[in-house]
Amino acid sequence: MQVWVLLFNANTDNEGIYTLEVEGKNIIVAFEQEDDATRYAGLLEAQDFLSPTVERIDREELKEFCEDANYELNIVSTDALLFPPEKNVDKTDWDSDRDKKQPDPEDEVEDPVIAMMRRRLENLL
Repeated sequence: MQVWVLLFNANTDNEGIYTLEVEGKNIIVAFEQEDDATRYAGLLEAQDFLSPTVERIDREELKEFCEDANYELNIVSTDALLFPPEKNVDKTDWDSDRDKKQPDPEDEVEDPVIAMMRRRLENLL
């Protein structure tokens, strides 16, 4: 089965995959539907985040990659509606001139599951 992921600098030596960091864990976000991945990529761009490329990948291959790289995997189902966190990292892991500065606790990223639930509840009002 195929899933869709968001890649940055696709097909280059500096390629990166979109992840969320939650409680110190890196979670790769994959989508069951290409349209959902494209929508999410558009939301990232609207937040002035880097412009990702939506790429299809075999689910089992992605699971193996996650196990090898010590990442967790979150596959967003067709009926789920996921929004990017309101704050994103200023620098990516693949930036060569990355600061070694410790992150500010006020800049912590909101748990995406909690954010999704909060938005659903707000939409009920």
